[in-house]
Amino acid sequence: MASNFIDYVKIHCKSGKGGAGSTHFRREKFVDKGGPDGGDGGRGGHIILRGNSQLWTLLHLRYQKHIKAENGVAGGGSRSTGAQGKDVIVEVPLGTVIRDEETGEILAEITKNNEEKIILEGGRGGLGNSHFKNSVQQTPRYSQPGEPGNESWLILELKVLADVGLVGFPNAGKSTLLSVMSAAKPEIASYPFTTLTPNLGVVQYHDYKSFIIADIPGIIEGAAEGKGLGLRFLRHIERNSILLFVVSAESESVLEEYETLLNELKQYNPELLDKKRVLGISKMDIIQDEDLEKNLKKLPANLPIVRFSSLTLEGIPELKDLLWQQLE
Repeated sequence: MASNFIDYVKIHCKSGKGGAGSTHFRREKFVDKGGPDGGDGGRGGHIILRGNSQLWTLLHLRYQKHIKAENGVAGGGSRSTGAQGKDVIVEVPLGTVIRDEETGEILAEITKNNEEKIILEGGRGGLGNSHFKNSVQQTPRYSQPGEPGNESWLILELKVLADVGLVGFPNAGKSTLLSVMSAAKPEIASYPFTTLTPNLGVVQYHDYKSFIIADIPGIIEGAAEGKGLGLRFLRHIERNSILLFVVSAESESVLEEYETLLNELKQYNPELLDKKRVLGISKMDIIQDEDLEKNLKKLPANLPIVRFSSLTLEGIPELKDLLWQQLE
């Protein structure tokens, strides 16, 4: 499963060259000096990205390194315009960001199903000689060549679209929480880094309402510097409306663990700290003591906290209520 989740690819794209304009003169029986009637060249094909809600990975582009659109066709006589080059439409999952590999500039973001963005425009077709006739130049013997297409190396990054992102260390209970709150079936085991790819689940709420929750692979201290798996997946947190920090009740210091997680997010992107936060204390079926309550009192007073157990489901309805309130 992990090998099928690709959230970063680099591809070379080239749009089509415009067709050349025609240098042609009207030649008909009984028509003397018919004059120029060269048609315009056709536009070169565009490179277009289209959002597809059925895709969840960039895997289909991993081995398609070069994408090229058709060239436009040259114009003809009788002012006939050449055919346009065929556009190339590349389908991508929602949440895909497109950057120029050389400059790092963001060219587009695809966030809606069937949303289309022209990434590289095809070259314009050249004008035929019929455009250049005037009182001085009655028989122009020139036309425009088609404009060249554009080409560039592009980087496509996928940032998972979800309302709520689960943030926590490995084995904090995020995958188990996702499995009881939604119909998602992530891999769950006792070893670290159970989650190797982001998992999405739809949480059903009252009155047919729902929201999407994403289990992001566990962060470790130093993730923002490239340690562990965290750095690769921190980009997915950028799309979440709410960050649900999950800390195990077994933690020696809930405050220290929470602050470490915050620090990793801050080092990666300080703007992440502007998102709404909720703290969930997991595994309450294992530990319920006074030391934990004293530990929680050290946390910021304005931080919403929910205690829950994914095993007994204690606190799960309250957690759903709180998340829905924060989303509204």
